[in-house]
Amino acid sequence: MYQPPHFREERLEIQHALIKAHPLGLLINSGEDGPNANAIPFLLDAEAAPKGTLFAHVARANPQWRQLASDGRVLIVFQGPQTYVTPSWYATKQETGKVVPTWNYAIVQVRGTAKIIEDRDWLRTHVSALTARNEAPRAAPWAVADAPETYIDSQLKGIVGIEIEIAEIEGKWKISQNRPENDRTGVADGLEADQHTTEARAMAELVRAGGMKSY
Repeated sequence: MYQPPHFREERLEIQHALIKAHPLGLLINSGEDGPNANAIPFLLDAEAAPKGTLFAHVARANPQWRQLASDGRVLIVFQGPQTYVTPSWYATKQETGKVVPTWNYAIVQVRGTAKIIEDRDWLRTHVSALTARNEAPRAAPWAVADAPETYIDSQLKGIVGIEIEIAEIEGKWKISQNRPENDRTGVADGLEADQHTTEARAMAELVRAGGMKSY
């Protein structure tokens, strides 16, 4: 992706933190009929390989996994906080008027080769881990074992596992680093005052921290 140096985020632990916080990745491959993309939740094991390994599953009815079985090269895009930035928030607007709107965002792109897995035990372990990861914040977490075993077996027959060792990973944090300090302060203040959303607050924190926060 296009990477101006001041937006580049190269710290692996920060890239991994965004993936863990925003695990719904866009899985992209190139099939015979052109590009194919599906949004699916991923689990990241940061220790399984030098740059980490991603685990996921898709419906057996989804043709993408058969494409990956013959050519496993993939691109996965993880989208963090993103917001519109109005030039009205910039101090520079009052000084010169030479400002335009932009869009702030934090994003991670991963490349690797997908391995297709149909082993029942692997799939059971994966969906159990994925469920546990997402149910953890709840007061009474649901677990795969809460459902009848015969039902779980039937569901496992309808999915296919995917394992991707990360070969390349890029982070791009476009969070107003190219603006003067007064403009950055104006962006953070504006986001907090004008946009009362979790995403706006997350972006305001990123802008104030200059990228030191992960998401």
